[in-house]
Amino acid sequence: MKPTTIEAKAVLVTGANRGLGQALVEEALRRGAERVYAGTRQPLVHRDKRVTPLTLDVTDPAQVRAAADEVGSLDVLINNAGVALPDELSDRAALERHLAVNLFGTWDVTEAFLPRLTMSGGAVVNVVSVAALAAVPVLPAYSISKAAAFSLSQSLRALLAGRGVSVHAVLAGPIDTDMVRGLEIPKTSPESVAGGVLDGLERGDEEIFPDPMSETMAESWRQGAAKTLERQNAALVAA
Repeated sequence: MKPTTIEAKAVLVTGANRGLGQALVEEALRRGAERVYAGTRQPLVHRDKRVTPLTLDVTDPAQVRAAADEVGSLDVLINNAGVALPDELSDRAALERHLAVNLFGTWDVTEAFLPRLTMSGGAVVNVVSVAALAAVPVLPAYSISKAAAFSLSQSLRALLAGRGVSVHAVLAGPIDTDMVRGLEIPKTSPESVAGGVLDGLERGDEEIFPDPMSETMAESWRQGAAKTLERQNAALVAA
């Protein structure tokens, strides 16, 4: 997959008001992005003139359409907005909430900005999780939604390749943000993960393992049977 540099590019980050999203905005600026669109549900003010705030709740179709209308050219879309709420998989509404944000929000935003990404030969970066590969039992709805988002990423990768758009999945381990603040497990800072995400994008990694925990899985995934099967299935698109 082709490498994608950040310097002089236009980048959109959803869920940009805090945690990893905020760190991704700052890292894109540090790498010389020409324009960074920061999608947030609440108003955002940023000191850097290269940042354009966008009111963007990824579950609101009207806001998604309005954001797409506001953005001119776009080179990199980072679907970072997400939700992770503890549950016991006994409440359908909780599962639907996770799917609405983590799966359908990612799909809706990608669809809305796809014409611009096709024009630029751009990249889609979906922030998934290692929970997509092995469920976290205390976060089952989150794990299910991230597994679905990973499958979406793989499908889009094959379907959009012919249009010149690359699709990358970030398989991150636990990040030290509000989302998992209550879990007593080792975590990596969002700033470090943001750097790992953009490093992977600039290398052209299909799956990006941006932190020490996830990096231990990288080689076995890339050489494993599941990745081989993905490549074989992707060939059906060309056929």
